[in-house]
Amino acid sequence: MAADAGSCRLYALLRYPEAVYVVYTGDSNVSGQQILEGAFRRFNIKLLHPVQFVFLRKRYLVEDRRYPHFTLLGQSLGSILLGWEALMQCVPDVYIDSMGYAFTLPLFKYVGGCRVGSYVHYPTISTDMLSVVKNQNTGFNNAAFISRNALLSKAKLIYYYLFAFIYGLVGSCSDVVMVNSTWTLNHILSLWKVGHCTNIVYPPCDVQTFLDIPLHEKKVTPGHLLVSIGQFRPEKNHALQIKAFAKLLNEKAPESHPSLKLVLIGGCRNKDDELRVNQLRKLSENLGVQEDVEFKINISFDELKNYLSEATIGLHTMWNEHFGIGVVECMAAGTIILAHNSGGPKLDIVVPHEGQITGFLAESEEGYAETMAHILSLSAEKRLQIRRTARASVSRFSDQEFEVAFLSSVEKLLT
Repeated sequence: MAADAGSCRLYALLRYPEAVYVVYTGDSNVSGQQILEGAFRRFNIKLLHPVQFVFLRKRYLVEDRRYPHFTLLGQSLGSILLGWEALMQCVPDVYIDSMGYAFTLPLFKYVGGCRVGSYVHYPTISTDMLSVVKNQNTGFNNAAFISRNALLSKAKLIYYYLFAFIYGLVGSCSDVVMVNSTWTLNHILSLWKVGHCTNIVYPPCDVQTFLDIPLHEKKVTPGHLLVSIGQFRPEKNHALQIKAFAKLLNEKAPESHPSLKLVLIGGCRNKDDELRVNQLRKLSENLGVQEDVEFKINISFDELKNYLSEATIGLHTMWNEHFGIGVVECMAAGTIILAHNSGGPKLDIVVPHEGQITGFLAESEEGYAETMAHILSLSAEKRLQIRRTARASVSRFSDQEFEVAFLSSVEKLLT
């Protein structure tokens, strides 16, 4: 069996210990043991049985910076070449893609003769992306010079429709399809049209780890801590968090909230992410809130847990986040979540539990600032009630629930 990444391997190992598990990885500058140690340090995941690693040298073919134009097509074609390298080193009986390299599915199925499955976290293209281009809206995937030009917008829309058609064809090769949220399900059903073998499998969230954090607010220091969890990628829209936070500080009298601090916690994958963090620092300076905004990069799981234990509000600002593990972690830890009113947070996570609210949603800079002010104005007792309800609601995203759903879905591939 071969899988590329993720917690999927752990649960298959428990059910099928006699199988050989191979992980394709592009991290050729580290050892397999270092990868396992990193998974434990960053995500608190420890494998109970050994896995084998196949190190690939052509991962650069799927890096977005290599394709400043026609990025989707470039990365997808690059994934075929990367998949070919993987296939030449190890031909598995079962191939499960959880990295979003759908174009490798027909390669492994028809050339490698494998049974293939997909765990889709985020569609390579979605109907929402098509709508952004069609309506000539500017976004992280639609530059302003294109959105302002009707001819360029038309050309890009044709490109997107053609790509979506091909994406649907390669995706339909899957024998088993798992998706991580209702939002992803709707898009995959629309594009791949394989409803007969598609199931929602919520990703594993180690909610149990956060349950020892007291729900009562700490009073060690005055004021309130606001935290954000997420990789420093453009779609996470950390700039919106900083702008909304600055607006909150500017519109509230100093005596209303004597001490507010925003801490952005996330991972940097490469130099582009590091540059993005520097740009966010400059934005904080331009808005005059640099003393109240901190950046914590690639911190350990214990450090993450410590920040969550002290936070009052957890912020999330990504439009159409496919799921939102960071949102679940905030709720499990007892922070009051304020997430974007779209995608997984809206449809699956920040939803009423037993008739009680579990958090808040917003969309605009003004909406976030106003909702943060509202949360901070609530009594400690009311915030405690929301914390309790939120924590109770996220048990459906536990490791145990994932294990049951994942093994049920992949049984067709492994028997």
